[in-house]
Amino acid sequence: MRTDIFARLDREPEPPKIEPPRMSRHRVALFGGTLAFYVAIVVAVLTSSWLVALDWKVMLFRPYQQWPEIHAFLDYYVVLGQRGPTATMVACWLGWRSWRQHTLRPLLTLGAALLLLNATVGAVKIGLGRLGPHYATQIGSAELFAGGDIFPSGHTANAVVTWGILAYLATTPRARRYLSALSAIVSLGVGLTTVYLGTHWLSDVLLGWAAGLLILLGLPWVEPLIARTETWIFAQRESLRGLGRPAPSAPVTVSGPRTESFPLPDGEDAPAAGTVPEPVAVGGPSATATVTGPRPHAHPDPSSHPLHLPRSERTPVTPTGSRRTSTPDRLPRGGAASARR
Repeated sequence: MRTDIFARLDREPEPPKIEPPRMSRHRVALFGGTLAFYVAIVVAVLTSSWLVALDWKVMLFRPYQQWPEIHAFLDYYVVLGQRGPTATMVACWLGWRSWRQHTLRPLLTLGAALLLLNATVGAVKIGLGRLGPHYATQIGSAELFAGGDIFPSGHTANAVVTWGILAYLATTPRARRYLSALSAIVSLGVGLTTVYLGTHWLSDVLLGWAAGLLILLGLPWVEPLIARTETWIFAQRESLRGLGRPAPSAPVTVSGPRTESFPLPDGEDAPAAGTVPEPVAVGGPSATATVTGPRPHAHPDPSSHPLHLPRSERTPVTPTGSRRTSTPDRLPRGGAASARR
């Protein structure tokens, strides 16, 4: 009886599969509201409005100096927003789910979300070129188009996407609610931690939350492409398996007995097919033995010899007489002893 973990997993029922979320009216309204908030943050930073002044007040407050006792803990906590470690952890979990449910949708959804995140957030970072608080040059300035790459916050947007994808792919409504709350708390804490450490402005974090939420809300539009990609990958796998199998052997057809031709003496014709050859005399005109058929075997059939018969069919041989040869000159024991005396 198998007791390993894989045997137990095989006996467990698979979790119910929920249909991929669709772009309902409620989701479209959330997407539109988040997009409007995203544009408002960008416009507020470009115009150096009250939001930029708030960024400077928080930066000059220096939270890491006000509460230094939590600095060591937050240095580790902010790793939950780094793309490399978080993507690796989430990919391992979703890979196990893909193997368990025999589908590639969880991994393909994570890959599509990260690809969209890098493309959209990276483009805005490079386009606006904002400097971070530690590299600011002029108090009250938005520090845009100066060669920086911190607006929006990549840590915050990555935390929203990587942990929110678990709620997006949840198989039950209850798990979806719990994972949504957990991902919101983690992403909120990562964003505020970057402000505490002084690596991002407050407006960077606000835009990072909006950027990550836009990716999660827009994933249903990518579901048809994910389904086609999964079908294509499975088709390629089956074709590769077909190449590895040995080709079936062709059937062997037997056309008939093989005939051999032998050279004939000059002036003789070959016998026609299907005719029986005439008897041939052996040893000259005075010989009486003729050969009318195929040449007999040089060695007789060993089964016809009596020694090769089965033991039960052999004729028992009864020995006649005594095995000891008679010796007329031999004297009895008593006579031999008297003779020596």
